Amino acid sequence: MPSRMVIPLGCLLVLAGVSVAAQHDPILLWPNGAPGSEGKTGEEKVRVTPQGDHVISSVHRPSITPYLPSKETATGAAVVVIPGGGHVEIWSDHEGHNIAEFLSARGVASFVLKYRLAREKGSTYTIEGHSMPDVQRAIRLVRGRAQEWGIDPERVGVMGFSAGGHLAALAATNAGSPMPDAADPIDRLSAKPSFQALIYPGIPPNLDISKDTPPAFLLCGEDDRPDISQGLAELYVALKKAGVSAELHVYGCTGHGFGLRWGNSGAVAGWLQRFVEWMDARHLLNHK
Repeated sequence: MPSRMVIPLGCLLVLAGVSVAAQHDPILLWPNGAPGSEGKTGEEKVRVTPQGDHVISSVHRPSITPYLPSKETATGAAVVVIPGGGHVEIWSDHEGHNIAEFLSARGVASFVLKYRLAREKGSTYTIEGHSMPDVQRAIRLVRGRAQEWGIDPERVGVMGFSAGGHLAALAATNAGSPMPDAADPIDRLSAKPSFQALIYPGIPPNLDISKDTPPAFLLCGEDDRPDISQGLAELYVALKKAGVSAELHVYGCTGHGFGLRWGNSGAVAGWLQRFVEWMDARHLLNHK
């Protein structure tokens, strides 16, 4: 994945990011241990960049951190937010918790995913065997607790950034089938997202796109790597040819990794509001 674009952060964002994250407790995807992580007991690592970003690695107990809107503002829609980091680490603030806080304030239940990393040095995990099952389990878990959380199980989507966008695109095109005979009732639910938002994603090759692919919100900067900026335009065309509803935004003079930071400026600073408007136009924010 491309290197991260650093945008200066003010002290306000640092303090807000720490305080917000502290108010939300992670929920393990598999309380009794994730399949494929047996015997891995090492502690997660967290480094803090000079700009205040929390960057996570050595994940063995994948989880989601919920950000639930108030009952008065809840729309019933939900998004599993998948931060990026090149499958080496997870940039959990500007591509995770900041996003979830913004969306939950607008009535969208949001869940920040912490997933296992396939390209971290010494990792025995794979994208297909571990990272993808983490995404699928997260979607199923949200659906499984939809009534408790005030969510419509038919309006559970994914939003992925960079490497997280790679995973979101895979989830949207290769969700697998529910397992009706599974011992765990969560595994009996569908892992296919209702919609997808791919934000400067790593685009998997040979995506299985059909008319049944979930509607897509696509966004990147024109100065990103060609395989992302041009690749996303090609993905848009492929989706439209398959009859899939899609919306594409390419921001000028913008590179990779901007996410949601207080230091963002110009048109790209409002990109997440464009996503909310897209959801509204698709009637995903209708109260039920």
